[in-house]
Amino acid sequence: MRLAILLSGRGSNFAAIHGAIARGVLDAEIVAVISNRPQAPGIAHARELGLPATILDHKKFASRAAHEDAVLRVLADAKPDYIALAGYMRLLSARFIAAYPNQILNIHPSLLPAFPGLDAQAQAVAYGVKVSGCTVHFVDENLDAGPIIVQRPVEVRDDDTGDTLAARIIVEEHAAYADALVRLATKPYRIEGRRVIFQ
Repeated sequence: MRLAILLSGRGSNFAAIHGAIARGVLDAEIVAVISNRPQAPGIAHARELGLPATILDHKKFASRAAHEDAVLRVLADAKPDYIALAGYMRLLSARFIAAYPNQILNIHPSLLPAFPGLDAQAQAVAYGVKVSGCTVHFVDENLDAGPIIVQRPVEVRDDDTGDTLAARIIVEEHAAYADALVRLATKPYRIEGRRVIFQ
């Protein structure tokens, strides 16, 4: 599996994916790491690991489309099978997604379709649910709405805050992302509507 990573921050999910490859759990090669933020710790980590790392600061482009075109050029050269969003804080346009249909993955810190968007952990605590978790899904043109690949539950405790719940969910995120990629790499699957069905 040829894998590209898009990140904007510390890249903990990127590090978890790289760790799964290093341990031999995931048979994949990271062919590109792209960040829209020059100071992202994740891009520094990628360079320390000797991976192909590119900074494309969105603030230096005249438009969102121009920035996406630059990202697409890097991806075209890298030829990834899948693109993993690892804390990439940019909404992708329908045009970008159409270039890689059912090849872009995202991880979200809730059991979708519950609590899409920002601050999902705080949303879960405020709502009073007893179980939340994380979801790895394909990206489509709607926010946090693409076909679901893997979900992992996390108990919501009575004394939880958004931050304490997030700290437990992130542990499951790291395992779930690698699990999703292993499944895509090793199991035949088909997509029916919003369902990813593995054989």
